[in-house]
Amino acid sequence: METTSTEQQDDASRFWREEKETGAVYNAFLKKVTYLSQTRLEDENEKNSEFSHLMWETHKVRVIKAGTLEKLVESLTNTRGEMDSSHVNIFLATYRTFATPQQVLETLIERYVQLRSQTKEEKTEFHEQQLRSLKSVIFVWLDSYPEDFHVGPEYTCLHRLEQFAHDYAPGSGIGRKVKEVLAGFRQQDVELAAKQLEYSFSLSEGNGHPVDTDSSKSLALLEISCRKIAEQLTCRDAGLFLRVIPHHCLGAVWSRRDKQGTATDAPSIQATIQQFNNVSLRVIATLLKTRELKSSQRAKVLQKWITIAQDLRELKNFSSLKAIITGLQSHAVYRLRKTWSALSKDSMVLFEELSEIFSVENNQLNSRELLMKEATAKFPDLDSQSKSLKRKNLQKRRSWIDNGIVQGTVPYLGTFLTDLTMIDSACPDTTEEGLINFEKRRKEFEVIAQIKLLQVAASIYNISEDERFWRWFNSIRTYSDTESHELSCSLEPPSESSAKIKKKSASLGNKPSKIDNSKLGLFSCGSEDRNSIASIPDTIAASIGPLLSHSSSTSSVISSDSDTPSTHTPFKSSDSYVIKVSMETGQNDTTHVYKSIMLMNSDHTQVVIEKILEKYGVDGRPDQFCLLQLLPDGELLIPERANVFYALNNSVDLKFILRSRRDYDQGKDKRKTGRRSGKKSSV
Repeated sequence: METTSTEQQDDASRFWREEKETGAVYNAFLKKVTYLSQTRLEDENEKNSEFSHLMWETHKVRVIKAGTLEKLVESLTNTRGEMDSSHVNIFLATYRTFATPQQVLETLIERYVQLRSQTKEEKTEFHEQQLRSLKSVIFVWLDSYPEDFHVGPEYTCLHRLEQFAHDYAPGSGIGRKVKEVLAGFRQQDVELAAKQLEYSFSLSEGNGHPVDTDSSKSLALLEISCRKIAEQLTCRDAGLFLRVIPHHCLGAVWSRRDKQGTATDAPSIQATIQQFNNVSLRVIATLLKTRELKSSQRAKVLQKWITIAQDLRELKNFSSLKAIITGLQSHAVYRLRKTWSALSKDSMVLFEELSEIFSVENNQLNSRELLMKEATAKFPDLDSQSKSLKRKNLQKRRSWIDNGIVQGTVPYLGTFLTDLTMIDSACPDTTEEGLINFEKRRKEFEVIAQIKLLQVAASIYNISEDERFWRWFNSIRTYSDTESHELSCSLEPPSESSAKIKKKSASLGNKPSKIDNSKLGLFSCGSEDRNSIASIPDTIAASIGPLLSHSSSTSSVISSDSDTPSTHTPFKSSDSYVIKVSMETGQNDTTHVYKSIMLMNSDHTQVVIEKILEKYGVDGRPDQFCLLQLLPDGELLIPERANVFYALNNSVDLKFILRSRRDYDQGKDKRKTGRRSGKKSSV
């Protein structure tokens, strides 16, 4: 007997074989399921049969592994003609990576028309059930993903669906549903146009909020309660996270860019990214606009942000918590030795504990475990090494229990972007036969399902937005990397800081004496234009990584694919690595855009170069380029005919650069000339 992937999920099953047919590949499983005879089914009260445990049978379950769009649509119904809810959910959540809504709709309609065109002799209850199931799929699609149809002003898909309902499914309710959705979209369009007009009018009247240029404005931070700031940040973060469209997080969608280098396909993700950067940059700004203050007074601003971060931890807002930690770990702030030294011991311990949450060790294991533990919990489980902090945390916990406090959860979205980008980089979109790799989509759906679950948790918050607070927040002037560095050096000159930092490193706890830019948190991801700036939160392990360049004249931040130390990366196995590769353009950029590719243990240099050229969409022959691994003390040239897997240095980050052979040869000649001239001058 054959069944589907959604039946009897709790019963034991084992993989049997792979089955191929034209346009599809299936994984076949054997499942042991309980069998009840018709006699026993009629007598529901019979529970005493001593042989009931022997009544079972084996079903074959087929799960589509890869297929054409037509076969994937065909699999929306199972072998009994019923809607396969598991496959429907995965398909509707991920299909945008391999098809457009219009293509899917046309394929769905063709399938329906094909089944409906059967002759009376051929029609069976099975066919009728399939027709009913396909109509149910359309309803699910309209209810779950209405944004797929919100493409005005023509609304082509909705009008096509309306025509389908009129011609092939009259009385099904689809036509009425389409009209309701269309009316809602048109109302939204009118409201959006009115808001845009109002905003334009306010700008023309000069009602925009002035940018703060007074350095004393940073003192206003100390006048606002930490809890107030934490609650307002949480209110904004929760609202943005609830508006995130989960399938926009897919690695092939959210980092996609147009020819001008701007992200266009995931506005809900970009809004969350922008808010993250807004918080981090304002943390930096409020600490640097204090030139007239002593280090002990500036430490109060630093302590304020650490306390706000702790309040965010209590509110389970991991997004702004990460943003604040990122700001405090930025080079411009981290180098202020005197300011950090003036912090109390408890504040330093608290900062270290909060920073440890987002440690990149073992693919951000700490933050993942914490999120899994507290995602749907009523309140956070706080702990500390400090006795005084531990005592305060216990008091807060008792208060939450006594008052019945229930907190929502806002995750750090970068964690999910990490996973989805890695899946997108490591798994091919199609098989060697050209079929859509649906196993990849199953893996992506597992991450998307977590986002949807957390969105339910984020809706629990009951915090009202304070417009006055946001006027103050938006009025704070932020600085580019260069400006921040200059301000920081004006507060504590480099010579003074560098001369004494080693002697005082013990007073800074675990704060490293050497600033590692790879641990900083702002970055722009997915950009193929090195001059574009689209900042987003950090650490896409082995796939997206933060990097701040203080020699840049802009506050650019960069990279599309990570900066995690290779000694801790989970993306290595005995037969493959995920490596990060940038392409040198010949420009004097200080930023680098990294993309991830899968390196197999059989890949030679020319094969890897071909993968890189394909990833960047660059035309050219492999022999026109050379591949170099970036090492702490220079570059390692990978020989033309080498097996890259064994030729690379795996004791450091697996970061490579693809350079034209002409540029490499010219650089080599310059180095030789420099060495010769150096010898002459020494003589």
